[in-house]
Amino acid sequence: MEFKFKKQIFGFMDLLRFKNMTKVRREKLASAPSTPLPKTYRVNEVAKILHPGNQNAVLKQITLDTEDTKTYTFELSKPMFFRAGQYVTVRCEADGGLVSRPYAVSSSPYQALKENKLSVTVKKAGFFSDWLFDNAKEGDAFTIGDPSGDFCFDSVRDRKNVVGIAGGSGITPFYSMAQALKEGSEDFNLTVIYGARTEKDIIFKSALESLCGNKVKVVYVLSDEKKEGYEHGFITAEIIEKYAGKEFSVMMCGPSVMYDFAKKELAKLGISGKYVRTEANCCGLRDVKHAEYEIKVHIKDECAVVKANSEETVLTAMERAGLKVPAKCRAGGCGFCHSKLLKGEFSIAGADKRRLADKKFGYIHPCCSYPDSDMEIIVPQG
Repeated sequence: MEFKFKKQIFGFMDLLRFKNMTKVRREKLASAPSTPLPKTYRVNEVAKILHPGNQNAVLKQITLDTEDTKTYTFELSKPMFFRAGQYVTVRCEADGGLVSRPYAVSSSPYQALKENKLSVTVKKAGFFSDWLFDNAKEGDAFTIGDPSGDFCFDSVRDRKNVVGIAGGSGITPFYSMAQALKEGSEDFNLTVIYGARTEKDIIFKSALESLCGNKVKVVYVLSDEKKEGYEHGFITAEIIEKYAGKEFSVMMCGPSVMYDFAKKELAKLGISGKYVRTEANCCGLRDVKHAEYEIKVHIKDECAVVKANSEETVLTAMERAGLKVPAKCRAGGCGFCHSKLLKGEFSIAGADKRRLADKKFGYIHPCCSYPDSDMEIIVPQG
């Protein structure tokens, strides 16, 4: 209901109108139609698409891409909006525990929004990925989490020309970007330089080539074999300069050793800082002497003691024990799993990405924290 209030020349007239406001409001309400209010509003429906939360999904198709890589296509229970390059968490019961892992989306944004379909491509490497590869079958039920991450094009931060440096299964987000460029939901120029050991290790080769055009180019670099039509060796400054031109931003997705090498090569071209971004890798096993510990976990009014070892993260130990705990990026960056440390010693994988407040008040990120002693923590309910 709208009330138009125009300021009067004489102040006392405003006072008089204010005095009669209650009476006028009652008259307006009495004259209003008795039509029922709508059960839902357009803004709420849009919000459900932008922020779908965890949703049920059914595994509809499994495609073998290479000997150790498969693409899993899910039918979502509701539409999803995401930016090409983002990831989702895939969750299900595995070996007696409720386990989730983040995977970059390999399908296009259009499919998730219009067809309720979403695909992730998984390399057989790690506890949950191995389980998916060996056990998941069409018709299985899963839970898919909100799209997350900022590994996507940003016109404020990135240059119009983007070089995507991919290694192995790190091609996944760039394949999604190429589809988004083809369908028109993104607008920039993408040159993908894709490193693989051999030709048979290349994922999405024919699909990527079908997407090439004015906005998408793909270059293959094989490290373990020489073949006509392919670059050979590693992704060096010479190869980058040959195909990328001069003014460009870089986005990298692949193993950490590739990041270290490529950053040195990019520095030779004067490309660094904000123009170089890398996708975070999940924290896996660490190479230390094996030791067994116990972790006392408080979740609301419940308490459990779980077995843990020095090689695995605190989060993995809790998942193996079947506890329902929060998990998203599994790289220590998003803070979704932050938990209160009551006692115990731990080590963090890589850089400490906790907020200053978390450090000050004794919070840890279980996804990137490894136990160095028995521990006691308070964990949010997953």
